[in-house]
Amino acid sequence: MAVNKAKVAIGFIVAGVLTVFFGTALTFVGPIIIDDQIVKNTVIDPKNEMSYTMWKDVPVPFYMSVYFFHVLNPKEILNGEKPMVEQKGPYVYRKRIQKDNITFHPNNTVSYREYRRYYFEPSMSAGNESDVVTIPNMLVLGAAVMMENLPFAVRLMISATFKTFKEGPFLTKTVGELMWGYDSGLVDFLNKYLPGMLPSSGKFGLFAEFNNSNTGLFTIFTGQDDIRNVHKVDSWNGLTQLNYWRTPQCNMINGTAGQMWPPFMTKESTLPFYSPDACRSMELVYQRPGKLKGIPLYRFVAPKTLFANGTDYAPNEGFCPCRQSGLLNVSSCRHNSPVFISHPHFFNADPVLLDYVQGLNPTEDEHGLFIDIHPQTGVPLNVSIRLQLNLYMKRVSGITETGKISEVVMPMIWFEESGYIDGPILNTFHTNLVILPAVMEFMQYGFITLGLATIIIAALVYHRAKNSSNSTVLHKLPAVTEFTV
Repeated sequence: MAVNKAKVAIGFIVAGVLTVFFGTALTFVGPIIIDDQIVKNTVIDPKNEMSYTMWKDVPVPFYMSVYFFHVLNPKEILNGEKPMVEQKGPYVYRKRIQKDNITFHPNNTVSYREYRRYYFEPSMSAGNESDVVTIPNMLVLGAAVMMENLPFAVRLMISATFKTFKEGPFLTKTVGELMWGYDSGLVDFLNKYLPGMLPSSGKFGLFAEFNNSNTGLFTIFTGQDDIRNVHKVDSWNGLTQLNYWRTPQCNMINGTAGQMWPPFMTKESTLPFYSPDACRSMELVYQRPGKLKGIPLYRFVAPKTLFANGTDYAPNEGFCPCRQSGLLNVSSCRHNSPVFISHPHFFNADPVLLDYVQGLNPTEDEHGLFIDIHPQTGVPLNVSIRLQLNLYMKRVSGITETGKISEVVMPMIWFEESGYIDGPILNTFHTNLVILPAVMEFMQYGFITLGLATIIIAALVYHRAKNSSNSTVLHKLPAVTEFTV
């Protein structure tokens, strides 16, 4: 019976060794299996039903929150005093995104146009679209700066034209009119006799060309041949580089289209993307790790050099002519109008900009932009892109509407485009990216622990069985000897 126990113990030792081996193998094979599944599900392929649907229709709710800088002292500004503004908002719009005209190409790229529509959300807003706001009149003050080098007689004619159509230096309109367009005799006149001068042929509004529009023809890599290239832009509107800026580096179209990135990111990774609205490529840098409902993430933010001028950051020289750091001159892609993009409230900008306007209070929590990425998959979990639209305005002789305005970069509006994964999609992510890896890790160490425990217990049983066998043999040995003698 003891011999049988020893054999059974040896069997259990062998089983324990195999279990430890299996658990150890899982620690190496498990991550490979997970990575392989990530690659298969990250490739842009209609066969990947869930990930392809996420890419095509973007089921995550996106919102655009708009804040206006209501001008409190327009008359005083015309006399050269410092502008005083009061932030009004947010006015929140739900943004619906959908890709169309999707065409796959033999070189592992796919082309598409992304359409966007905005729907006002009164319950999420601080007011209604009927709220009245006063802001600088871009048609007058912007045009004045654009035409300051024309002959004096021409400037007088322009000023007379403004008076004919009753266009003053400041606009007092409803939020809805400023956002999506308002009727203007001057706009109708310009579209009729100077077609192409204005960005849109209909009503004039800050976001008139955004609604019911697309962001251009993107061609991106599917990742079929190299997952490191998935979502990266191959061309935009047929261009592999831009022609807005002064250097090849600034004209490069880098990174993705700004919705997803290649998987397997590290803390050394960056988030490059091309933004048609900003007319340039931008790059975010790693800030810190975090979690969203248990899912690990990396937070990427805008570096201070993003909108730095060419003096403070030489690679940005191509975006000049520049003003203070913190301002991006987008006049070259905005019909030469003196428009600048910045972070809201001039966050991360030259502090002198805050001295020129009263009523601004920049903070990172409220005005810094960020993208939270799941590093293994490259999928954004939480996004907040915040930008501000500014108008450069000054006194222009001959155009009396400019009065004695002091030279200033005047904030007009800032907006935040935000969205985060929630609901069924978040639950699926949590299951696949948190629970399943945790179960696999538990199984790995569970098999190793079980195997080691089996080996130890079986070894003890084997040792006792052997001792018991030897003891029985020794006990019987004298009786045999005596019988022989």
